[in-house]
Amino acid sequence: MKFSKFLFTVLLAAIALSFTQFSLADHHGDATAKTLAQWAEGEHRSDVNRTRNESRNPTETLKFFGLAANMTVIEILPSRGWYTEIIAPYLRDHGKYYAAHFSPNASASYMPPNLRDFEEKITADPGLYGKITVRHLNPPNEVAIAPAETADMALTFRNVHNWIMAGQEHEYFATFYKALKPGGMLGVVEHRAKPDAGMDVMRTSGYVTEAYVREVAAAAGFEFAGSSELNANPKDPTVHPEGVWTLPPNYRMGDVDREKYLAIGESDRMTLKFVKPL
Repeated sequence: MKFSKFLFTVLLAAIALSFTQFSLADHHGDATAKTLAQWAEGEHRSDVNRTRNESRNPTETLKFFGLAANMTVIEILPSRGWYTEIIAPYLRDHGKYYAAHFSPNASASYMPPNLRDFEEKITADPGLYGKITVRHLNPPNEVAIAPAETADMALTFRNVHNWIMAGQEHEYFATFYKALKPGGMLGVVEHRAKPDAGMDVMRTSGYVTEAYVREVAAAAGFEFAGSSELNANPKDPTVHPEGVWTLPPNYRMGDVDREKYLAIGESDRMTLKFVKPL
């Protein structure tokens, strides 16, 4: 009799475990069990996007920034969602993901369509992206990208040059600072100009000096917390006929010297992190 009771207990435990595993899983698998690397290589991503992992090092970059699955994270201007495909499902079960995207009221003609593309992408797969909160970012009119001092981390990838071109870099960094809680982290990946590049270069080429990013961050109140050469590309001379957009994946020169630019690869990039003081 004791043996039968033991078997019955084991059977009940097995059924309970099976049910738990089934309830946690969906057609994308258990988000909690998947690592950043698994999401980066996930089948929900296109072959093109996964191929760019080699140049963009998303797993290592997000680990350097200190991303954890239970954080509240703001991705600043995620464009068509290359990093969103990794971060949002990673945070889905235990964290919170805000996409601070373009505004439908933005003045630049490319911005509203870019927002619509992003919204179509995430609504097409609610099981994966259904917990994303989209906020509009359009300084100085729309800057409420998350409740003040609630986010653990804000991340921006290859966007700072656009804000410099618009003369709004200080407004953007002030917005991140307000949204982050004390001790919160700001992660920045940006095309890196040579140290002696002036503002004329930064306003036209898409490349920015590391010193200027650090200056703007400090002006907003951030403290520098470290850098990494994860996304460095020493083959990139940073001076091109059509700026950074000469290189892949844009190839703004078309077929002109395409093999040359393919051999260089994607741009040389700085990877910086800053912290909001306690």
